[in-house]
Amino acid sequence: MLSRSTLWIVKVYDATAKIPSGLLRGNMNQFGDFPLCMSSGGRYCLAYVDIKLAATDYSTLASAHTLLHSHHAFRSKLSDPGHRVPRFSSMHWAVCVPPSCTAEDVEEAMSAVADRLSDRTGLKPTVQVDSEMCQVIDDKPLPRSTVFVGSLFLGLLTIIAISTAYDYNRNPGVVTTKAEILLAFSLKKNCGKLFSVEVPADDVSSLHGIRFLNAMMLYLSHKSMALFFNPYSNRTFMAEMLGKPWTVIARAASLYTDPFIMMSGLLTSYSLGKKLIKSQSINVPSEICSRLMRLMPTLGGLILFCTFILPHMGSGPQWPLVVNHHAELCKQYWWRNMLFIHNYFGFKNMCLTHTHHVGIDTQLFMVSPFLIYMVYKWPKEGMMTLLGIGTLSTVLRYYTVYARQLNLYVYFGSSVEQMFNTADYSYILPTHRATVYVIGIAMGYILRQWGKNIRLKTSHLTLGWLVALALLYQSVIQPSHMGDRFYSYDKFDAAIYSAFSPISWCLFYCWIIFTSHTGNGGFVSDLASWRGWQITTRLSYTFYLTQFPVFFFNVGRNLYSEAYSIQLLFDIKETIAVVLASMVLTLVIEMPFQNLRSMMLKKTPPPIAGVKPETKIAEKVQ
Repeated sequence: MLSRSTLWIVKVYDATAKIPSGLLRGNMNQFGDFPLCMSSGGRYCLAYVDIKLAATDYSTLASAHTLLHSHHAFRSKLSDPGHRVPRFSSMHWAVCVPPSCTAEDVEEAMSAVADRLSDRTGLKPTVQVDSEMCQVIDDKPLPRSTVFVGSLFLGLLTIIAISTAYDYNRNPGVVTTKAEILLAFSLKKNCGKLFSVEVPADDVSSLHGIRFLNAMMLYLSHKSMALFFNPYSNRTFMAEMLGKPWTVIARAASLYTDPFIMMSGLLTSYSLGKKLIKSQSINVPSEICSRLMRLMPTLGGLILFCTFILPHMGSGPQWPLVVNHHAELCKQYWWRNMLFIHNYFGFKNMCLTHTHHVGIDTQLFMVSPFLIYMVYKWPKEGMMTLLGIGTLSTVLRYYTVYARQLNLYVYFGSSVEQMFNTADYSYILPTHRATVYVIGIAMGYILRQWGKNIRLKTSHLTLGWLVALALLYQSVIQPSHMGDRFYSYDKFDAAIYSAFSPISWCLFYCWIIFTSHTGNGGFVSDLASWRGWQITTRLSYTFYLTQFPVFFFNVGRNLYSEAYSIQLLFDIKETIAVVLASMVLTLVIEMPFQNLRSMMLKKTPPPIAGVKPETKIAEKVQ
């Protein structure tokens, strides 16, 4: 009969990954049995093994090496950051050891075994075991910081419950200032606003449908990246699927944020233009304050949750990498996000890397009042200024991508290093994204000046749609050859794509917006302007913020390999979870603080004798 200590050793060994079948189908990532290891009191380590070809003159070995690494759909090194983009080229191998063993002990032992097994095979393995990827059962009490943040959220939920109860039982004819503040948190009030389909009088309705379409395409692109973290028994098949032309939908992920930047410039120009025409001034401090108050509470709430609450909500083989690591980054660098400068510090050490877009958009917004003033006061000179800025930004994108050999299009065989460099040196910099923003400013001015219900000739509409379809082809269809499995990187292709595809993609949508706004859009206009998109627009900010925390929550908890299929990209349960998370964040934080913001901005203090009550960008627009 086995003694207790012997059975424990058997459990530890049983929880360790073994060499499986199907290695040449990409089945090289083995998580072992995480629950068994942890429940037996062992230390679970997820090691990374990089297998190189030491001999290149054996074609069979080279072919097997390619299949083992799933055709090298992505190329990574052990030194690459793995918390944002997976180390696709590395083998992930689970080892369960006694808790007294350290990560260094595991790495030394695995290296010895790997060297012995690969001797005279033509393969050269390198083993890396990070201390953060070694886990034991944590029976420590929750940190005080987590308890404190949890208390803040609990207090906020209590206020919401009291506010909602008061809203249901109050006298609607009597609303004091204190009651108005309390009602800002009412679920009854905020749910009514969230699910309202009433269209404002001066709304650019087609933006809502365009925003929804790009949000969904961006969501699928982000989801496809999250899927690469998981182990699959047929990962080679997954890589072969990635070489199909239709995968341009996911590979062109960088394009889907450009319409959001363009629409931000458009709405800013359209809104501030109305104020310029009406009051002949723009209250710049008030506009900046209003924007910061709209973004900061929601972003801050998400950072607090992902930093102090989420790490204690689960566990799994990759939990330290995709959840805890992000939390540690946020503990150090949260202040960069709250100052909206985090996009200047690179992806590697960015808190909540997917929020870089918020920083870009905010920085572009800061200079927009001055550009909008120029366009409205001196239209010809203002438009030339926008053209100059857009041209410089385009040239900058082209030169940087060409000179540094970057690529905004995720082609087959992209290296993780190149992807990070592309983000750091181009994608997350406002100077490289300014082109589409100034296109939006110009479009906002055109809509404001043209107005609605202007009939265009059939010939003009036909020509416009032909040009729009050509722009669509240039931005999405034409670059699809770069997604082929046998495509070789060409820096000229990459530079052309990064310089001009954002422009053609956004101009395509500008045509839809223009024809819809002027009453010439037809079916496309009706579809883009459907009232129901109003709800998705109100959820768009939080939907963008919450998707990666939900993705990484599921990636971190994933315990075993599964067979890849395209259906995994359309995970209904996960999508519902993201929608529910975005609704909670909207109703609990975003809308209540938006209500408070509106109250604060409405109540302007009386002017002091001899002092103007606001700083104006212009006294008069001619």
